[in-house]
Amino acid sequence: MAIQRREHAEFWLQEAFKRQMQGDLDKAVELYRKSIEVHAMPEAHTFLGWTYSFLGRLQDAIDECHKAIALDPAYGNPHNDIGAYLIELGKLDEAIPYLQKAIRAERYDARHYPHFNLSRIWLQKGRLGDAIHELEEAVRLCPNYPAALKELTRLRDEESRRKTSHKNG
Repeated sequence: MAIQRREHAEFWLQEAFKRQMQGDLDKAVELYRKSIEVHAMPEAHTFLGWTYSFLGRLQDAIDECHKAIALDPAYGNPHNDIGAYLIELGKLDEAIPYLQKAIRAERYDARHYPHFNLSRIWLQKGRLGDAIHELEEAVRLCPNYPAALKELTRLRDEESRRKTSHKNG
């Protein structure tokens, strides 16, 4: 019976994801909730949170990620997502531990994202070298990550300009 419930929940999770990718966010929310009702899985809470973030409901998104973490603390996605949402809310210092947990999470295949998000924090805090280091790590983990490659190039150019102007200043 438990296996059937999980399979049923996974079906609704997949349907919700399809709707989310099609831009039908309200229907996606409904289907993610249906999946959770059948059998709560950390993925469903995380993706429901992601959908809420697209709707501008960042606190609801954070709440769903906390529910995902309660179900599976080793799942890295909700840690990274909370960090990203906190960055959007301007809560940089609160975001850092979540991103660090995502990097160390046992069950997470996209560790380049928290490195990228940490680079955003360090840049906002004026720590260019740390931002570059995090981007280098993101690119090491995912060599074809366009956003990280573009930002790394931009920040290295900025670093080079700073060194040149400092030398000439």
